[in-house]
Amino acid sequence: MNKYLDNLDNKEIKDYLKILSPKFPDWLLEYIYTPEMIRLDSIGMSCGTLYTKVYNDKYFYSSLTHSVAVALIIWHFTQDKKQTLSGLFHDIATPVFKHCIDYMNGDHETQESTEELTTYMIKNSKEIMELLKRDNIKVEEVSDYHIYPIADNDTPKLSADRLEYTFSGGLYQVKIFDIKDIKKYYDNITICKNEDGIIELSFKDVKICKEFTHKIAKLWPHWYEDEDFACMQFIADIMKSMNTKKYITADDLYKYSEKEVIELIKNCEDTYISSAFKKFENATSNSIYKSDTPNNKIYCTNAEKRKQRYINPLVTVDNKVSRIKDISVTANNDINNFLNMKTHKFVGFNFDFKPY
Repeated sequence: MNKYLDNLDNKEIKDYLKILSPKFPDWLLEYIYTPEMIRLDSIGMSCGTLYTKVYNDKYFYSSLTHSVAVALIIWHFTQDKKQTLSGLFHDIATPVFKHCIDYMNGDHETQESTEELTTYMIKNSKEIMELLKRDNIKVEEVSDYHIYPIADNDTPKLSADRLEYTFSGGLYQVKIFDIKDIKKYYDNITICKNEDGIIELSFKDVKICKEFTHKIAKLWPHWYEDEDFACMQFIADIMKSMNTKKYITADDLYKYSEKEVIELIKNCEDTYISSAFKKFENATSNSIYKSDTPNNKIYCTNAEKRKQRYINPLVTVDNKVSRIKDISVTANNDINNFLNMKTHKFVGFNFDFKPY
């Protein structure tokens, strides 16, 4: 039996991971069970939206599970240890609340501000460095997954990371998949060279690719809409305020779990901060402020810059590789509708909070 899968309580996640790699690579387990990786098990992929009634996630999905799943996808398609480890480590520098801290750092568009610590985290892990030395792998071969196009590439191309958070998001955030759907889509994926001559994950069948794209188009707005921005920026501003008032340090973002940080916020002696967070917890979608003009009487933030996550997959048609948007009217409409999605310049909540 596999140690990692056995320790998972969620059957749906277990079944999902078994699809990604029917035979779990046992050599990966020692890397998974290093302190730096296990830390990620207490950080959610929802970027804090799990902690408010604005959204209703089906269950907690950890950054560790995401990282393991990305690694399994890469291993399935490449059987390459270095590429697989780059996928496993790609979020090793993730702090609590994940991309909310990118928002705190002013990085709304790329959401990569914390990635610069990846090499530092690996080099300062005694356990990981010993494993890499044993396996004759250099740090630079696993510390930047951007160098491996199967692991990562630019939007809207398909990579292991983008495929994984799409699959899992369609299970626990916006329910658009079941396990059978994922198996059907996953079994139809192969590796091809794209229009730039670079290898990329690609679909074999047009019908399956169109169905996949049409379904995931229902997921993209969840990561782009005003509600999502308001939640993430609010958490960013709460964390900034906690840091400004010295209730939490930058190191604490990597020391504590999300639940522990939430307790620090709610028990903070500054009731202005703690009460605002409690209002956030009880907020619903009806609590969201959306407008093209600011409102100084409530918590309101500029939301003009934000990241658009979507996929325009490759698919093989008559022995030629094309983007689904170029050969399917439905896919073209789905993608254009998302790219032209209406959002507002200012978003917030209908309660007052001015970050320190």
